Amino acid sequence: MGSTDMATTGKALRASIIAHGARIVEAGLGGAPDGDISARLSDSILITPSGAQYAALRPAMIALMPLAGEYGAWKGLIKPSGEWRIHLDIARARPDIGAIVRMQPPYATALAMAHKSIPAAHSMIALFGSPIIRCAKYAPSGTKELAAAVLDALGEEGHAALLANYGALTTGRTLQMAVLRAIELESFAKLYSIALSVGRPAILSDDEVARVAERLKSNGADIEARIVGARAQAKAKSAVKQPAKSKS
Repeated sequence: MGSTDMATTGKALRASIIAHGARIVEAGLGGAPDGDISARLSDSILITPSGAQYAALRPAMIALMPLAGEYGAWKGLIKPSGEWRIHLDIARARPDIGAIVRMQPPYATALAMAHKSIPAAHSMIALFGSPIIRCAKYAPSGTKELAAAVLDALGEEGHAALLANYGALTTGRTLQMAVLRAIELESFAKLYSIALSVGRPAILSDDEVARVAERLKSNGADIEARIVGARAQAKAKSAVKQPAKSKS
């Protein structure tokens, strides 16, 4: 990729991070400084800055961190989020992950405070790449230990984890996937919390979760299909809002 293409892609990705930050707040999942977003850009990641509110984000405020070379090096006007180690370590270890969202939504955070992982009490856990959404072991915020604990909770294929006493995190091949999983995770955490309050949830087997995942793919109902559906729905809403052109 040439320098011009890289600059164009980087500009678009920064704009996308800002737009998805607004979507996270709108969905009630919490916003910066209670969370952060990163997205892979070639051999680097773009990550939201330390202390900035999502509503106040501007493209130039988003920091760039190389995946190789000096650990923690960054370029930009404002230093990256204090949890940059989580983002950087996941991006380094999981090349299948292109974006990461860390947030503090009410139900997922409540489960994290109780150190409860979310098992396969609902078949839609198949959207997260693992039959269980693990709660990472507690470690102080901003530390290498926390980053390691989160990476361990994600495993080799998982796309969501709870952060003990802290919040939650989702990932995806694209930023759209990571954000959609964030929305799904909070919904899933809410249902599981309600189920815990009325009894002991019945847990599906790992084999059944794998079968559900395959059915979702074959039926066009997996995470990518949901993104396409969401885009179509948003486009339809936008078309309805457009005023009809008057005939001259």
